This record gives sequence, structure tokens and C-alpha cells, in this order.
Amino acid sequence: MSGEPEPGLVPEHLRTRYVGDPVLLTVDGQEFRVRTRAGAPGTYDFDWLSGPHDYGFGISRSDRSTMSRPEMEEAIRDFLAQIDPATGYLAE
Repeated sequence: MSGEPEPGLVPEHLRTRYVGDPVLLTVDGQEFRVRTRAGAPGTYDFDWLSGPHDYGFGISRSDRSTMSRPEMEEAIRDFLAQIDPATGYLAE
């Protein structure tokens, strides 16, 4: 075993923690998992499960408020509107 770090492996104490059950949403035919970060009220990670890449986005609300399901769906639609269909990534 090499003493060099392995890409993609995060030490346990540095991994992002989540609270509650994830919310699974299908928006405009695309599947997302939404998770709430532990210790960071109003902060969410959106994982694009059906996308062409291991990709997604995060949102932190300055007022630390909880997002409703319709707000999550709107955030996903805003994200998808920015995706370049040719690359599957955010358009430049």
C-alpha cells in the first residue's frame, strides 16, 4: 500500500453528514435526491441521479429556513435550465 492519498477517499471525520431521510424527486423526467446537511440548517445537497455525470448542486439559505417540496422542485428546474445538453454540465 502506497503512502500517497487516494483520489475520492475522504477521511471519515471530514465526510459530509446528513440529517433525516433524503427526499427523492422526479422533475421534468430527471431524478434527484435532496439531503439536508447536519449542523447546517437551510443547507441542502441535490444529487442528480439520472444525469449523465456524477453531478448536482447545493443551496444554503441565508435565513436557514427549511425548503418546501415546491421550492426544491423550482431549484431543480433552475439548475436543469442551465445545463448544456451537449455536455451535460453547466453551460459556460
